[in-house]
Amino acid sequence: MSDKKRILVGDQAPDFLLKDQHGLEVRLSDLQGKRVLLSWHPLAWTKVCAEQMKSVDAHYDEMERLRTMPFGLSVDTVPSKHAWAKDLGLSKLRLLSDFWPHGAAAESLGIFRKHNGFSERANIILDEAQQVVFIKIYEIPQLPDIEEILAFLRK
Repeated sequence: MSDKKRILVGDQAPDFLLKDQHGLEVRLSDLQGKRVLLSWHPLAWTKVCAEQMKSVDAHYDEMERLRTMPFGLSVDTVPSKHAWAKDLGLSKLRLLSDFWPHGAAAESLGIFRKHNGFSERANIILDEAQQVVFIKIYEIPQLPDIEEILAFLRK
């Protein structure tokens, strides 16, 4: 578990700057005015993480219609994310690398598992002002239910 207190519904999300699988920078504060889904997975190249990211990518267009920008995040490197996204056939989802400083974005949210060296499996939804409106932590082997996320976004 992280040394930092876990972020809660109602908290302001801390800003971060991460690179996606193509090496392009994403600064969270640049996304103000849009809802954001931060779908955290422990490690690329694992079965449940693959299914989690494929489900988010498969529902990307619907999330866009619901005015939400989805991202997949983990501590894996940019080259690993690039190869993995290609291997999975992800067409739209941007995978963000929280590799260096290792797990800093996850740590800022209080979801970095220091003893494992990776994040919790979690879905965090931010509103247009980047305030947390939904957070759910899953057991590491548990596949998050994408329908739960979509139902929340439709409200």
